[in-house]
Amino acid sequence: MPRDILNQMILYFGPDTKRITHAMKVYCFSYALWEEEAREKHIPDSDERKETLLIAAILHDIGIHEAEKKYRSSAGKYQEIEGPPIAGEIMKKCGVPGKTAERVLFLIGNHHSYQKIDDTDFQILVEADLIVNLEEDGLGQEAVLAARERYMTTAGSKRILDSYLMLNE
Repeated sequence: MPRDILNQMILYFGPDTKRITHAMKVYCFSYALWEEEAREKHIPDSDERKETLLIAAILHDIGIHEAEKKYRSSAGKYQEIEGPPIAGEIMKKCGVPGKTAERVLFLIGNHHSYQKIDDTDFQILVEADLIVNLEEDGLGQEAVLAARERYMTTAGSKRILDSYLMLNE
């Protein structure tokens, strides 16, 4: 099912390769972080929960064009408003079951509201998005370390962030 969602996300964003690439990176890091947590036995390796996370990772910023159009801003709070209706239509088209779709919509509608993190899937989505945003925004080491300290809770995210952004050097 994530394959169908990926295809729909690519079609939706059209020529906006920046948004497509961002979503693909968050999807890949979400997958890697989930696998790391499952391997370390911090979470059960549930295909249903993993699929929910991966769909949310693909669609997490799907509302960004509408946010820019309506509010002239790509701010997270506007993405949280505009993303769920678009994601809902895409998931309906792809046959995502109700329980999964409901959780995905919650994650998309709150993925910039860190105080609402309620489970590992949400934490991993936030961490994967942060890793990608830190790299894409080209922030300095001080900002990266502050984000690592404040928001990263999974061991995998810390290792990936340290390696990916070369914090060990």
